[in-house]
Amino acid sequence: MISRRRLITLGAATASSGVLSAADAFAFEPGFSLVLKEWTVRHEGWPENARPLRIGVLTDIHAVDPWMPAQRIGAIVERMNWLKPDVVVLLGDYVNALRLRYHAALVPVSEWTAALAELHAPLGVYAVLGNHDWWSGEAPLIRQNFEKAGIHLLENAAVKVGWGKSQFWIAGLGDQMAYETRGADDLEGTLRQIKDSSPAILIAHEPYIFPKVSSRITLTLAGHTHGGQVYIPFVGRPAVPAEYSRYAYGHIEEEGRHMIVSSGLGLSGLPVRFLVPPEIALVTLRNLEA
Repeated sequence: MISRRRLITLGAATASSGVLSAADAFAFEPGFSLVLKEWTVRHEGWPENARPLRIGVLTDIHAVDPWMPAQRIGAIVERMNWLKPDVVVLLGDYVNALRLRYHAALVPVSEWTAALAELHAPLGVYAVLGNHDWWSGEAPLIRQNFEKAGIHLLENAAVKVGWGKSQFWIAGLGDQMAYETRGADDLEGTLRQIKDSSPAILIAHEPYIFPKVSSRITLTLAGHTHGGQVYIPFVGRPAVPAEYSRYAYGHIEEEGRHMIVSSGLGLSGLPVRFLVPPEIALVTLRNLEA
């Protein structure tokens, strides 16, 4: 989630310097572009004898017409299915407050969940909710529609999946900003559900939980930041508060712990992206020696 005030300030600064191309930032990147970003994480916690795990990641869809209508979400789903990931994770913020401004229109929950229902992966599709899903009041309806769609919503819950003897855990964290002043997250309670030493993947909307994640977790996956929505060479991501800049985007490693933060697909604050195109992420998890 990007602050509208920060983006307005950023837009004024970049426009005056001539760095920001209006056609690209307000039209092409937000509404038409889509890139595939691939990461490989090598971790000793992933067994040597286990095949690499390919994880498809979609986050921050922010369904809204005209930038992210149901048809476009359907096309993104087709692209993800074409990649043939072993498992797909959805990291929250499916709805969008932009519908209240900029002549944008609401995309009903039933429409965008119908598009996501077409996701296919042999090990399943798992999801968490984001702050906008809570703040909009749509969380109960999203839960109902995900259940109908066969999407496994994990709210402070962990499940074990895998192939044969190669099993791993997927743990989904409740949103850390659900009530604005406090979260619905319970990291300790979630991790207590992991009952053995099999590898464990934590999926969360906001990346800010990462310093509290123990080395027991093989990989953390998060979204929320949109990669700042704007990246300016030699400047960075001005829309991201300085205290969170380390977790704005990419592969972060701290004391042997790994996290991937995707810039996601949609828009928040202002309908603008610059050098941070909407992305599908594909993360391959494999053994350190593989």
